[in-house]
Amino acid sequence: MKYLFLLLISTFIFNVATAQTNAIKITNLNTNKEKIIKENKRIKLRTLDGQKFKGRFRVVNTNTIIFDDINIDLADIDALKRNPLLISIIGPSFFIYLGAITVGFSVIAGVFADASALWFVIPGSALLYAGLNSPNFNKNHKRDKGWKFEIVTLTD
Repeated sequence: MKYLFLLLISTFIFNVATAQTNAIKITNLNTNKEKIIKENKRIKLRTLDGQKFKGRFRVVNTNTIIFDDINIDLADIDALKRNPLLISIIGPSFFIYLGAITVGFSVIAGVFADASALWFVIPGSALLYAGLNSPNFNKNHKRDKGWKFEIVTLTD
């Protein structure tokens, strides 16, 4: 009975000790707004020297994160934003699909019905271009706009 009690207590302690996750806390110095992005979430970031990175990040220590085996200091980050996978897939495919349909119907209508329908090729091309550039409508957190980045440890 004593061993069972000891095993049960040690299991709970081990669970509490390992249930901590790292995250990036983004704080606006002007309004004191805070946003937290947990580890292994998809983000887009731009460094001070102009390099751009997309993907999942991992925390190395209190001031360094890793992107595809490249260490990035938090002091070197210029802008950071969330990049959810669902929006990365659905957004561009929606614009490409809508642009292709618009261009296709305008060409068909322009050839068989009225030549003025060919003007719809222009917005269709713009939709195709927007789909290929994969827009991200999430807010960009820039250092020069008063946002500060730091690593925090969260308990679940």
